[in-house]
Order: sequence, then structure tokens, then C-alpha cells
Amino acid sequence: MTLADQKPGEPRKMRTSVKGPLMFSAFWGVLAFFAVLIFASGGSARTPRFDLAFTGAGIAFIVSLVLAAMLSMSHKENAEHLGKGSGVNLSSRKPGQASPRPSGETETPDAK
Repeated sequence: MTLADQKPGEPRKMRTSVKGPLMFSAFWGVLAFFAVLIFASGGSARTPRFDLAFTGAGIAFIVSLVLAAMLSMSHKENAEHLGKGSGVNLSSRKPGQASPRPSGETETPDAK
């Protein structure tokens, strides 16, 4: 389903909505805020550096939002024919054909 196929009023999937990347970026922004607030202050005896904490949170938010947007734009659905079949064919004969071996012979792996 592409963006053009969606109807107004219907909820979007998490991949095509804006909510997912924003939540992801907000998480990293909050995490960076507290990390910079704790480590930039230099201990509990000094005043907290909110200016550096907000700057670090903003940078982390923007960088993670750009990364999430680039990853979501690079996503491509698999072709329809790739989802059909039962995996790797281990034999070159077609599934409906009879075995070309004599009936008493069994298949054994190579012992090297």
C-alpha cells in the first residue's frame, strides 16, 4: 500500500505515519538531555548546565529524526514473486516427476 492508496480519515501504518520517527527521536532527545545535564555539570556541588543539556537534546533529536526519515525512505517492499515457493530447491528435478534412480538406491550425502 502506497501513500497514494491511503484514504483520508484512516489510521496509517506505523511505517508511513509521522508518529514512529517522532517518538524515536524524542526518546533519544530526552536521553541526551539527561546525560548532558548530569555529565556537563561536573558533580552535584556545581549548578546544572541546562544550556548544554538543551543543545545536546536538540542535536540528538534532529540527528535521530533525519536518520529515521532516511531509513524509512529507503525501505522497499519485496517483489510479489519472492514470497512464493517453498525455499531453496535442493534437487533439479521438478516436484511432479519420478526419480531417475533405480528403486533400490537411496540418496546419501557425499562422504569426503
